[in-house]
Amino acid sequence: MTTTEQNEALRAGEPLAGVVRGGESSGAGGRAQLDSDAVRRLIVENTENFPVGSFLIPPDCRPHVYAFYQYARNADDIADSATLSVEEKLRRLNPAHDALGVDEGALPDWAVSYHRSLIETGNTPRHGRDLLSAFIQDVTKLRYRDWDDLVDYCMRSAASVGRVMMDIHGETDADFEGSDALCNALQVLNHLQDCKKDYLNLDRVYLPEPWLQEEGGSVEDLALPSATPAVRRVIERCLDGTDDLLARAQTMPPSVRRRGLRLESALILALAKKLSGRLRREDPLARRVKVSKAGWILCGVKGALTSW
Repeated sequence: MTTTEQNEALRAGEPLAGVVRGGESSGAGGRAQLDSDAVRRLIVENTENFPVGSFLIPPDCRPHVYAFYQYARNADDIADSATLSVEEKLRRLNPAHDALGVDEGALPDWAVSYHRSLIETGNTPRHGRDLLSAFIQDVTKLRYRDWDDLVDYCMRSAASVGRVMMDIHGETDADFEGSDALCNALQVLNHLQDCKKDYLNLDRVYLPEPWLQEEGGSVEDLALPSATPAVRRVIERCLDGTDDLLARAQTMPPSVRRRGLRLESALILALAKKLSGRLRREDPLARRVKVSKAGWILCGVKGALTSW
């Protein structure tokens, strides 16, 4: 299966042939095993804003990062599928949520490698289940009422990912609240980038609907070619909250013991600040706002200088 075919399968909510390997030689119970090379290619293909599973991740951690990425990627694409019904999405996601870390036989193939990673490392399945609970919420909840409602979602959809990475790296004394803040900020930034696409494709709006109404706008404004003054003010309000999260996250990278994760965290923090600034200057309804390649290099240098 080519990378393009893999991405199409993901969007359709199907488990990935060539990423999940099955058959008699696939290990205990004949269940699927992880194809690390295929997952690595998929990560490269789907990484745009922030590094995921990069060369900075220590070799002993990479198989566990890849297993988690496969789990999260499949679940996310099931939740975001434009072709699956609500009932079918829930039918595929709920068993993975309920059986993770408990019952391998009840898991879909795409969740088995991460389940085995948890068993091997002794790490808690809580954060993986939190992530699934957010994706399950995505299937049925289409509007958010305020910042706290949005951050509650982000704590499960994004902060859980940071906690998984901390567990995989054996971090016990790092700034976990700073990690939560950084991951939540990344999630809000992604929501702002994709606010038009999410509305048009999924009728899903993360910008708090009452905020839009207070400013004299509506969710329908997200379909317009450019942001109205009302939408622009709500974006700015979200960015104010995001910048507060990034300020709280500042102490997180230096607190990380393992150098690779420390450097990657510093790079991600620098990239997030850069993207926040671009979203203040540019219109995400007119075009997708992202950090340039030159910006990536600059942020990488800054991250290395501050966290080496």
